[in-house]
Amino acid sequence: MKTFSTGGVHPPENKLTANCSIQYLPLPQSVAIPVSQHIGTPANIVVNKGDSVKTGQVIAESKGFVSAFIHSSVSGKVNKIDTVIDTSGYRQTAVFIDVEGDEWVDTIDRSEEILTDIKLSSEDIIRKCLQSGIVGMGGATFPSHVKLTVPAGKKCDVLIINGVECEPYLTSDHRLMLERGEEVLIGTTILMKALNVSMALMGIENNKPDAIEHLTRLATGFKGITVYPLKVKYPQGAEKQLIKALINREVPSGRLPLDVNTVVHNVGTAFAVYEAVQKNKPLFERVVTITGKSVAKPGNYVVRTGTPVSKLIDAAGGLPEDTGKIVSGGPMMGKAITNTGVPVVKGTSGIILFPKSESERKSPEPCIRCAKCVSACALNLEPYLLMTLSEKGLFEMAGKERITDCMECGSCSYTCPAGRPLLDYIRLGKATVIKMARERVIKN
Repeated sequence: MKTFSTGGVHPPENKLTANCSIQYLPLPQSVAIPVSQHIGTPANIVVNKGDSVKTGQVIAESKGFVSAFIHSSVSGKVNKIDTVIDTSGYRQTAVFIDVEGDEWVDTIDRSEEILTDIKLSSEDIIRKCLQSGIVGMGGATFPSHVKLTVPAGKKCDVLIINGVECEPYLTSDHRLMLERGEEVLIGTTILMKALNVSMALMGIENNKPDAIEHLTRLATGFKGITVYPLKVKYPQGAEKQLIKALINREVPSGRLPLDVNTVVHNVGTAFAVYEAVQKNKPLFERVVTITGKSVAKPGNYVVRTGTPVSKLIDAAGGLPEDTGKIVSGGPMMGKAITNTGVPVVKGTSGIILFPKSESERKSPEPCIRCAKCVSACALNLEPYLLMTLSEKGLFEMAGKERITDCMECGSCSYTCPAGRPLLDYIRLGKATVIKMARERVIKN
């Protein structure tokens, strides 16, 4: 069974919603759509207070190469341009829209017909991804048109589709593969055409045997696509680990998958690309898992961007009395939110409601030199050292110890018997080292 070779952990899977079919969340009364739902430059707002907008209409245009278009997820009237608190706790600019019905732009094909004939050229596919606001749906939210644009001097010979979903609790990708598998594979074929590659490998962890069986059967009708079962091991959904598991190529420190002739896209991204290219539908909604051990009605919902998290919680039966923490994303890499008015965005894969008994951190104790964090690190880093250097402000040394390679998977903190806040300090150190590097570039 294929997997990556270095590090990794096995947290409890808790896939409580694996058998919950995708439902559509009712529209809220209003939405707050942030103009930065992607890595890169925030989009430039092109609507004003009082404007009437339709579902799928552009409300903010891409500003620069690494940026993404933002579309209205509802029809109604722009109430205001203001700020909203995002999942990281920061305020960012958003377009607030009062919902009035659900009138979509005329160019979107809303039929149930699955379209297999791909008419657009490689260049047109990339342009359509840009115009449709497609970003990485696995959580990183990197603009997809950038990934599909192979720079001069580089080449790509294999596309990898990430169906791993290794984060505990989350099942949105799992259900998407089961219920929209054909569209995912057509989207994969579209991505192959955009990259001009003849081979695509889809990795799925073997705790999803139904998805593996379903897509393996469907893939027989698609040229060049192969489905691979993978051993269950976190963080196998990370790009470098997935590349290592599937094709045994190692991405060098500080480099990208394209440096080993590979591009990785999430299954959710493949589906979004299908809808953009074949149905002319921009990215303004996504599947989100709402779950937790005390949640009355956990499930998987198609949610419009800008919808308050509170509406998802209401659909799941309300906030359990014993809730101690609300996490956006998975338990390993997600972020705790303090306000249920936080909007769902393109990168929102799940909302987890943790009971108080599982929400309190263990009091940190002195490091016992067990090296479990070193054994768990999938990137051959020394987390205990990186934490110490960050804690003491020795950021130059932390940079030399490759702190910026850290993907913040949380395996080190998860495995630490002393309850050390390893990831917290590493995040601090990593952000500081990156800031210092940018300042040096500006000065020079």
